[in-house]
Amino acid sequence: MATTTKSKTNRKKVRKTVPAAHAYITASFNNTMITITEPNGNALAQASAGGSGFKGTRKSTPYAATVTAEKVVEKVAQYGVERVKVFVKGVGTGREQAIRGLHSAGLELEAIFDTTPEPHNGCRKKKARRV
Repeated sequence: MATTTKSKTNRKKVRKTVPAAHAYITASFNNTMITITEPNGNALAQASAGGSGFKGTRKSTPYAATVTAEKVVEKVAQYGVERVKVFVKGVGTGREQAIRGLHSAGLELEAIFDTTPEPHNGCRKKKARRV
């Protein structure tokens, strides 16, 4: 009685190439997070200053934002990303440096948009004290 064995063929997983992508930078007072997505919104890679090895107040520094940007570009290199549109949100100190980090890591910046939410009328004022 002959037994047949199924032979596994080694197929390489086909990686999709995404030449143009979107980079979303969230720069808060405590951290800087960068996500690179396809134009339709599917995330390719993400990195944060905390995930890059920084702790405490050093997460919010411009240097941490630069390191984070380089790290996320390294992750996304396997997809063949060359050009990005950058969407920046927040008022942290890592805003500008994260953009510079993306550019210095080899990505071509197509456009930069500021998507920081702005209050159109602010919070409701506290009611006046009656003495």
